[in-house]
Amino acid sequence: MDGQQTWGRLYPPEIAAEPRLPATTVLAMFAERVAEAPEAPAVHYFGRDISRGELDRLSDAVAQGLGDLGVWQGDRVAISLQNTPAFPICLLAAWKIGAIVVPVNPMLRATELTHLLDDCDPRVFVCHPEMHDLVDDARARTGADVEVVVSRPTDLAGDLPGPWPAASVDAEGASAFEALLNGGPHPSPVDVGPDDLALLTYTSGTTGPAKGSMSTHANLVYQAVVSGGWFGLTGEDRILTTAPFFHITGLGLHLAVGLGNGIPMVLTYRFDAATVLDLLHRYEPTFTIGAITAFIALADRAEPGDAAMARMRTCFSGGAPVAQSVVERYERDFGVYIHNIYGLTESTSACIAVPRGVEAPVDEASAALSIGVPLPGTRVTVVGDDGEQLPPGTAGEIVVRGPSVGTGYWNRPEEAANAFRDDGLHTGDVGVMDEDGWVFVVDRKKDLLVVSGYKVWPREVEDVLYLHPAVREAAVVGRPDDYQGESVWAFVALRSGASTTAEELREHCRTNLSAYKCPRGIEFLDDLPKTATGKILRRELKGT
Repeated sequence: MDGQQTWGRLYPPEIAAEPRLPATTVLAMFAERVAEAPEAPAVHYFGRDISRGELDRLSDAVAQGLGDLGVWQGDRVAISLQNTPAFPICLLAAWKIGAIVVPVNPMLRATELTHLLDDCDPRVFVCHPEMHDLVDDARARTGADVEVVVSRPTDLAGDLPGPWPAASVDAEGASAFEALLNGGPHPSPVDVGPDDLALLTYTSGTTGPAKGSMSTHANLVYQAVVSGGWFGLTGEDRILTTAPFFHITGLGLHLAVGLGNGIPMVLTYRFDAATVLDLLHRYEPTFTIGAITAFIALADRAEPGDAAMARMRTCFSGGAPVAQSVVERYERDFGVYIHNIYGLTESTSACIAVPRGVEAPVDEASAALSIGVPLPGTRVTVVGDDGEQLPPGTAGEIVVRGPSVGTGYWNRPEEAANAFRDDGLHTGDVGVMDEDGWVFVVDRKKDLLVVSGYKVWPREVEDVLYLHPAVREAAVVGRPDDYQGESVWAFVALRSGASTTAEELREHCRTNLSAYKCPRGIEFLDDLPKTATGKILRRELKGT
């Protein structure tokens, strides 16, 4: 059982077939799109429209500038930017000279940056002004020979207001991105093949120091071709870039899909619900992918029936569990169904997804929505602790094998051998697969609670909390308990204008859950802590 038999009933033949990927790169795909229509829009950024041809010329100039700063083929170029035009420009520029791009979360601190500089030794580090001093500090700690290039969020912006930082930071000693834009044209791109490294994307490091996951150009071509086809996108569509570019979702499912297929991208700088809603009304994007918390925030701000929300006809959510009640509310208010999608940094983003136009089934045992079926060319199995494949309906570890799976971890051969095995990528996620190949995620292995000897998966309790009309966000963690071993503890953020009490929510849970699964404590917060991609951070709540 690997989910493939589902294809005959759900997918049209051209999607179900093993994907035929061009033996090329996203950079080569972008060059083809430029040749086809150089004046077609590639990027919309707060009132500024940048065509494919202009994006190509600007990235040529920056490629020349990076070369002048000493970047050679195989060197690493770190990019720590929000969703601004500088990101795709630097991405293309680095690839044009054969460099490996290292996307970096702008929220990292000096200690984390020190680890990154030590680990991958980038030649150039592109960042916003607010991050310059932190990079400088990390550079001093490591003695790294890295050139810093600073790009302001307003570089290449139009006349629309954006959620820019209030204060400007003086980045003394750094090169200006704007100066690189004025460089001369770069010579012909170096010879880069599908098997060469394109990205070195660092994981969150929840189980130790962050690891650089290695993705090839072929891995990104798979996302551009297969995911773009899965979403049903054409040149008439526009992508709302909800996911940050420094995260693998934004890289694989915004940048690779947009640049490789010639789909214009509406850049958001960073996710701010009010700003994004304004961009929705101005540009009328038709597709996006983001964490479910982003959809919740948009729905909380928009009026039911909002036309711009309804025009975003294709929506996918990944990175965190999606409660059925949230999907139902969104469809009721805006007429748009949120499809589940699943991927990892190590799989260069998507590997399992709900087909467009199909509603995900619900697991009767856990009430969880399916995350989908394997994408074309991808094989998914569920295995036990002994590594043996489990029968349908049995919970075990999800293992993924296919063209999107990267090649390992940078400088971490032992950890790579543990995750990237002969049978596929061991994800660390616990799930089940039904007889038709639909995959359901139960939870992360490390998040399992044991209450009086009974297993409790946090997401099962969270899904019940989401059923309550007052609940906007919910997260469940375990607390040490002298009697039970662990007790269930819930953190809740309420919808705008809604009210409820802890006792009312406990009663709601008692109605829908076994007694041992009901939260012993419920705490209310204005907002739950999240990663930059909108995934709720349970680990931060454990210590509160």
